[in-house]
Amino acid sequence: MGQRGPVGKRTDEIMGHKTKAELAEREQVAVPAEQVPVPDADPTWHPIAREWFESLGESGQSQFFEPSDWATARYVAEAMHQHLQRGASMGAQMFAAVMSAASELLSTEGSRRRLRLELQRAQPTQQDNAGVTAINEYKRRITG
Repeated sequence: MGQRGPVGKRTDEIMGHKTKAELAEREQVAVPAEQVPVPDADPTWHPIAREWFESLGESGQSQFFEPSDWATARYVAEAMHQHLQRGASMGAQMFAAVMSAASELLSTEGSRRRLRLELQRAQPTQQDNAGVTAINEYKRRITG
């Protein structure tokens, strides 16, 4: 039987030491020195298609995108737009095609896990947490 859902756990969810096979399985990826510019979303697109397209540029995996990836993303967003503009409910085949294409662009955590690509946000610095600590301390003092 196959496994359902995202493949494996995130590295921060795995306990214990890594085996040599697990360490060898990890790939080092060089990020290009010059990123490909993110194209603008078409302002006439349906809001859902535009939001999806713009979210790609804000997502971590976009640092690996090449011009062909952005061209594919534009095509997927256009397909979303065309279908959503018609006002018809999305048929199962169209939905599957759009989701498959979006998955190819690593737009979901599951698709990134299948390729063993993990995106991690930078942790806030102590200075960033200072305001939260001060608010919590203030709350503690006034509530007794």
